[in-house]
This record gives sequence, C-alpha cells and structure tokens, in this order.
Amino acid sequence: MSDNPTPPRPAPEPTPVAAQDQSTRRDKQTRQDRQDRQDRQPQRDRQTPDRQPPPDKSAAQGKNAARDRSATKDKGAAQDKSATKDKGAAQDKSATKDGARQDRSAPQDRSAPRDKSAPRDRGAEPPARPPRRRRPRFSVERGWFPPLGSKGKVALVVSVLTGLLTHGYHLFRYPLYLTDEGIYMQRAWSVLRETSLSPYTYDYDHAPLGWITLAGWVFPLPKQFETFGNAINTGRFLMLLVHLVSIYLLFEITRRLSGSVLAATIAAFLFNVSPIAVYFQRQVLLDNLMILWLLLSLFMLLRREVTIRSVFGGGMALGIALITKENAIFFVPSFMYLLYRRVKGSASHRFTSTLWPFAAFAPIGAYVTYALLKNELLPSGFDFDLNNPPADHVSLLYTLWWQLNRSQGTLFSHTGLLQTSWLVRDKYLLIAGVCAMLISLWIGMHDRKRNLGFLISGTLAFGYAFYLVRGSVVLDFYVTPLIPMLAINVGMVIDRMLTGSFANRFMRGAHSMTRVALPSFVALLLLASPASGYLVHTNTEGHTQIADQYQSKINLTGMQHAQIAWVRKHVPPNSRIIMDDDLWGDLHDVRPFYPYAHSHWNASSDPDVRDKLFKKKWQNVDYIIMSNKMRKSMDTNNSDGRENWILQALRNSTRVWSQTQGNIKLEIYRVQ
Repeated sequence: MSDNPTPPRPAPEPTPVAAQDQSTRRDKQTRQDRQDRQDRQPQRDRQTPDRQPPPDKSAAQGKNAARDRSATKDKGAAQDKSATKDKGAAQDKSATKDGARQDRSAPQDRSAPRDKSAPRDRGAEPPARPPRRRRPRFSVERGWFPPLGSKGKVALVVSVLTGLLTHGYHLFRYPLYLTDEGIYMQRAWSVLRETSLSPYTYDYDHAPLGWITLAGWVFPLPKQFETFGNAINTGRFLMLLVHLVSIYLLFEITRRLSGSVLAATIAAFLFNVSPIAVYFQRQVLLDNLMILWLLLSLFMLLRREVTIRSVFGGGMALGIALITKENAIFFVPSFMYLLYRRVKGSASHRFTSTLWPFAAFAPIGAYVTYALLKNELLPSGFDFDLNNPPADHVSLLYTLWWQLNRSQGTLFSHTGLLQTSWLVRDKYLLIAGVCAMLISLWIGMHDRKRNLGFLISGTLAFGYAFYLVRGSVVLDFYVTPLIPMLAINVGMVIDRMLTGSFANRFMRGAHSMTRVALPSFVALLLLASPASGYLVHTNTEGHTQIADQYQSKINLTGMQHAQIAWVRKHVPPNSRIIMDDDLWGDLHDVRPFYPYAHSHWNASSDPDVRDKLFKKKWQNVDYIIMSNKMRKSMDTNNSDGRENWILQALRNSTRVWSQTQGNIKLEIYRVQ
C-alpha cells in the first residue's frame, strides 16, 4: 500500500446478497476484536515485559477460521502490526476471488495499539537483537590470554635453542669452580653415601631440598658423581636442564602478563645472553633451583582457569622454592596479590584462598617437623644471645635469628658488589631493568585493573631488590633471582613503548615491522658491541676478542684439574689437608680417597674436625691447597680469631705448586 492519500472511490456498484452478508460478518468481527483489545489493555500493562502473554481466544478463533479460503485473506484485524500493513492486499485478493469488491467504508484504525497477544505472522521479520558485547582480547585477572600462534611457537623454540647454545657451550670450562658449588655437591654426596644432610654437623644454614634435588639427579646416573667428569660438572649439567625449563616458563609468564609475544621474546633473549646470567646460571647454585620452582608457581597461577589443581600445584611449588632457598620469601607478597585478583568474585574464592597457603606451608611444615623431631628447633634454654651460641646442639630458629641480624656495608660503596662484580658483568641489563621496574610499578599503580601484569612484574623485581639493598650480608651470586625478574620488566616496557609510539595512522602500516625490527637492531648492538661484553669484549691488552664465556682457548677449570692431578701424584692419602670446598668431591669420592682433607670453614668451626683431628695446632697440618680467593675468605672468616692457627700454618709453609691465568692464581703449600 502507498503512503499517499487514498484516491476518490468510484460509486459503489450493487453488491450481491452473499457479499453483503460476508461484509457484515467481517465488520462485526472487527468491532468485536477491537473491543476485546480495549478490555485486555490493563491486563497487558500488568504483565512483565520479559514474558509474552498467551494469545486470546478471539485470535485463536481467527487463526482457525483462517483455514477457510475466504477467512484466510481477512486476518488483518486479528493480526499484529505487520499483518495490518498487508490487510489491503489481502482484502483485494479475497474480493477478486469472490467476484465482488470489498466495502472500504469499514474503519481502518492504524493508530490502534498493537495486540502483542496475537500470534506473529510467519512472514514478519523478527525484532533486531542488541549487539553482542565483545569480550576483551586480553585480561590477566580473568585469564583471557591470546593464543600462542605459529609465530609465538617459532619464537619459543628459538629462545630455547638460544639458551641451549649460550649456557651449554663451554659449560665445563667456564667459569672457575667456586666454593658454594663444592658445598652443595658435598652435601649431595653425603645424602647418597651417608644418608645424612651433611658430612659435618648440619647447622641449618640453608634449607636442604636443594642438595636433596642434586642427590636425586645423581642417583640414577651410570657413574653418579663422575658421569660428566667430576661432581661439579655433573651438577652443572643439571643446571643446563633447569635453565632450559626456566626459559619456557619465563617466556609463557611474560606473554601472559603482557599479552605480547614480542615482550616474551625480549625477556627470554636477555635471560639467555646476558653475561651476568650466563656466569651465575651455569654454576651449581640453590638460587637457580629456586628460580625454577618460583617460575613454575607463577605459571600455575597464570593458567586460563584457576582450578583446584592449579592452585594446589602453585602453592606446592612456592613451598618447595622456600625450602630450597629461604630468600624466596620476598616474592610471596606478589604471589598472594595475584592469587587474590584471579579468584576474586569466583564461587570458590574462599576455598582456593585457603588451599594455596596450605599447600605452600606443607613443605615448610615438613622441614620444621624434621628439626622438631631431632630436638633442634629451639636453642637450649630458649636463649637467642648472638654473642653466646648454643654449645650443646644446633637450632633452626637460632640460625634464622643469626642470619637476620648479620650486616655488612652498603652495596653502593665503591667496594661493594654492585661496583666490583655486578655492573662489571652487565650494566645494561641492571640499569635498564631497574628503570623498567619503576615504569612497570607506575603503570600498574596508575590502573591496577587493566595493568595487573605490569603491577605483578614490577613488585616481583622490587621485592627482591629490597632484599639485596636492605644492608644484610650479600654474596655475589645473590643477584641471580633478580635477573629473570628484570628481564620480564624490560620486555614488557619495551613492548608497551613500541605499541604506544606507533599507534597513529601515519605509522600504523609499518607498526608490526617496527616492533620486531627495532628490538632486533638493539639486540645486534648488544651482541656486537665490545663494551657490552655480550658476545665480544676488550681484553686487558686492548684487543677485541670473543667473550670469556664463549672463548674456546680459556679453560679455567683445567687449572683446578691440574691442581688435583698434582695432589694425587705427590701427596699421600693419609695427609691432613686444609683446602677449599670446590675440591671436596674429587678428594672424597674418587680413589685414592683423602679422608683427612677438609675445608678451612669446617676446620675452624666444626668441633669434630677442629678439636679432634687438628687440635687447633698448625703443626698438625701437612698441606694447604689454596683456591683463587681462599686467602681473602680466611681473613673475612677470622673476625673472631677462629682461623689464626690455619694462617699461622700458612706462614710456616713452602709453596710447592702454582699456576696463574689472568687474575686467577692457584697454589699448594707444604707445611714445615
């Protein structure tokens, strides 16, 4: 029907009687329907809009009458608005079949309210649905992480292979075997050979799970401690495997915190090729094992769905990290906040919030129970006087109290580790990492709902940095757990800067290429610049050469092999020897055994060694095997004069062997 005014109607022709009767019935039906609609109007107003009322009887009768050929064409009055629009066409068609024209004098009120109770015409279009709300593409809190994709898988594989190359090449030659490596392998030896936590009195200086893990790794090997040449080499191969697993966890954690494969790739690159990372992560350190468990715990909390299994597994992994190295406690606040945000508002948030700390405390409870069963939890008389250590037995809580009260100079002095060790190895990662940490904290605190990933990465690095600068005793390898946290922050901040810098229309076409090209160019500069020390460096003679960690001509550990070979050739097995811990496994696990070879630490502190074997007399010492920094360690450990008799034996000795390479010097002395 047209919207134009209706043209003048021609004069009505005489209508047959049958047609008049039919028109009369139709007019009556229309008036009845209109009256029924007015009666039902208040009832419709009382109905809820979400429920559609059942059709009334008149509409149902009209639908049944529609089966009749003539009534089918006249449903306009009982139909909805869409059927009303087609009523004129239906009336014309009915009139043509009946051979008579309809009476147009019947009122057609288009402004009448639509009868919602009437059945909807099948030809009418359904009402348009409101647009579906699009789910955000990325949200750490809700677990909406973008898929890894083919490019992400390629980047992950390349990252793992890069770590295998940078940490596996030159593994058994660089760096020099260090004291702590020997201590942990010595205690792993004691677990396997003597079923005890230490060959000496275990004083709870560290939680034992780290070297228990080393013993579990060595036990199934064909030659056990000598499978890869010696005990420390066997432990270093485990560190390589630990690093490869840590790369995968670090990559996925960074990708889920940032939603970007580029950020994950940058973090993995720094974690693989940084000289300070290569130096410490190759060594047999409890910190490397702790990093693995920390990353696993964080990975479990960043699953797409927070399930009972993931919460329990994440809590257990954190508890294992804590009894591997106690300083993992400085990461706990960030883990707790992440768990709170992930389970907030869920139906099981109370249960999961209770299950996670329970699972984390389970390994710690086992450690405390061990000390309690041995009556070594509390000191005698509950005396925590640091000037008078308990003499009858060791104590877990007393040792913890003693460690909390140790102090030393600040890291920022010219003689501190920051200037003498850490910045020398990689100033780029440390400086850029601290700046990125501060930026992440600012972004995360500015909008904690949308930038939860930045807040978590920033607090993880900040918490452990606080531990390093708090003023207590810090060793050079204590920086190891900070390396992956700084790498995560650098990767996320670089990705955010590239995303924000090229968001305008002019650079949008080159945006994706720029995000890959710019970090690649910076990586090439780091690798090629001698000042960085990543791949090449400038030696003491001013020549540019491959960095020490990849220099095939450098064989630092070969010096220690030569030292052991001289001892086996010239020193009798029953000699009483003072040495460093890095040689302990070679002299106690390989024939001929040297049962009276002990480190200067135990010779000066363990009563069984100090008072029974040497009797604190320098005359009872036959040989002193000096490591690279052993003299400095003896002076540091002699604040109370406990090593005076060892230093006196050194003054009354003659050097019988020496080897020097660069600034590394090894010696052997025969006491007169």
